[in-house]
Amino acid sequence: MPTRQTSLLFQVATPGLARRGARAFAKRLESEVAGGRSFCCLITNDQELRRLNRQFRKKDHPTDVLSFPLLQDQNSVLGEIAISFDKAKQQAAEHHHAVGEEIAVLMLHGVLHLMGMDHETDRGQMARAERKWRSSLGLPAGLIERRTA
Repeated sequence: MPTRQTSLLFQVATPGLARRGARAFAKRLESEVAGGRSFCCLITNDQELRRLNRQFRKKDHPTDVLSFPLLQDQNSVLGEIAISFDKAKQQAAEHHHAVGEEIAVLMLHGVLHLMGMDHETDRGQMARAERKWRSSLGLPAGLIERRTA
């Protein structure tokens, strides 16, 4: 049986993002955070995130990251993440860091969701995990911290 690998798919131009670095970070998430389980991450735009958000969450607006956990075969594959490069670029500027760091923050957040965490219902478990991994991975403030600040 072939092993599955984490992959990044780029649907849009990503000026300012080192794609090799983003791929290396995704592999690091797979190894360190996800326990060797792979995932697929789509880097796209606000229009596509709005479409996905409307289709799957019934919310008609773009968002920064969406997670789609795989319901079967979770031993090797977690699921899929979609990230808006438009939102990542905007949020990176707002928080005074590089777009690559913001993509990493969004990817970490998405992977934690793929692992079954939900900051809206888990009494702080995801917030604590995000804070721990963000610190360990050398990332700026995470999404949950920003929203509660």
